[in-house]
Amino acid sequence: MLDDMLNYLQQIRERPVWQPIPARTRARFKSQLPNTPTDLAQVHEEFLSSILPYAVGNAHPGFMGWVHGGGTPVGMLAEMLAAGMNANVGGRNQIPVEVERQLTRWMRDLFRFPQSASGLFVTGTSMANLIAVLVARDARLGWNVRRSGLSRHSNSLVAYASSEVHGCIGRALDFAGLGSESLRRIPSDAHRRISLPALARAIAEDRSAGRTPFLVVGTAGTVNTGAVDDLAALADLCQRENLWFHIDGACGALAMLAPDLTPRLRGIEQADSLAFDFHKWGQVPYDAGFILVRDGELHRRAFESPAAYLAREARGLAADSPWPCDFGPDLSRGFRALKTWFTFKVYGADAMGAMISRTCALAHYLEKRIAATPELELMANVELNIVCFRYRFGAELEEENRLNRKIVIALQESGVVAPSATTLDERLAIRAAIVNHRTSQAEIDALVRATLRAGRRLQTHAAVHLDPQSREALAASKAGENLCARSL
Repeated sequence: MLDDMLNYLQQIRERPVWQPIPARTRARFKSQLPNTPTDLAQVHEEFLSSILPYAVGNAHPGFMGWVHGGGTPVGMLAEMLAAGMNANVGGRNQIPVEVERQLTRWMRDLFRFPQSASGLFVTGTSMANLIAVLVARDARLGWNVRRSGLSRHSNSLVAYASSEVHGCIGRALDFAGLGSESLRRIPSDAHRRISLPALARAIAEDRSAGRTPFLVVGTAGTVNTGAVDDLAALADLCQRENLWFHIDGACGALAMLAPDLTPRLRGIEQADSLAFDFHKWGQVPYDAGFILVRDGELHRRAFESPAAYLAREARGLAADSPWPCDFGPDLSRGFRALKTWFTFKVYGADAMGAMISRTCALAHYLEKRIAATPELELMANVELNIVCFRYRFGAELEEENRLNRKIVIALQESGVVAPSATTLDERLAIRAAIVNHRTSQAEIDALVRATLRAGRRLQTHAAVHLDPQSREALAASKAGENLCARSL
């Protein structure tokens, strides 16, 4: 089994990025609960034939959809070790807890947080953001809210974030009992960063209306385009307004490992809390999210729940308090820290930072390819490692969107490259997120070639549906097509 997985990773380029699941394969997973044993080798063969080929494909260098890390063999092996240990890292006097604390110290130093900061491994940034919202809520309303609930608080709490913020922030406010409508989505500027004047106005308006502003969420790498809010200015505003400053760094926070990118994150060290993922740019196998909170005591008070069966002692297995379960909702927790610890120990922070810089360089290479190709259009500034573009059809907006959506699906089904799609100002974009450490210029070139092939095929079919003005524009754009094709 180990050899097969190592072979899988070694030969990953020979496989399709993604392929549709055949109906007969899907049907295999509708069988009844097995009552009798099956030989391990037979079950493994079923895994090789019916499971391994039909994953989303984010280990492949041609995968550029959403924001998925590629993982490493080192992380895979560490996960095997953790599974063999079968440690429950909710607490107690054991070294896996100390490994997690070491990662917390490393991240505290990386992001220049104070010694009082606390940290916790979670499933991902969605859970980390929820934890931050809960800590911020309780810090503002007082710790009695954990017992009495929100009914006694007449002034509604209000949170603020960019219009580009990830949807999990609204969900976090929902889960925290505040309601998703308590999130004010502030307009973005030309670079898709939160507008500071609009934010200041919204805060003043809410105060005047008797509401209670309590939280601002800055984004270090938006999921749509990779934009980074002006974190330093947000930190100053939050200090003036006495607001909790949280940063969603799922996509971009680990740029702190890359010296050439670190200046873009100026102000991240002033956050009250920071959420990010090791399983994206950190290349740690899923899942490995993390939350840092500047004031560890506030963090602990938001989650600590004493119980007789969790009594602490000065010695023995029940020693070494506080425990990880005092800082989050989970009592049963896997040893996520081990695969992260192995990744940093084996590769080193410098190599990881160089890898992150390289993915951004590839994004700018794709940007240049798009600029040099008349049939393609760049749709947003390339801030980090995400590139949004589209094929120019010269059609009406709705038809352009429909055709570009078909390109995205065609690319995914080709098995060569797999971008995703997003919508920017009502225009559908082909979105390539360069996250995988295996991705090279070859995959970027393949993306451009495959996009042009798919677009030209659709353009030939779509031309009959265009109005005369659009047909004339199309004919003009085709003038450079032969030159473009030769350059590829």
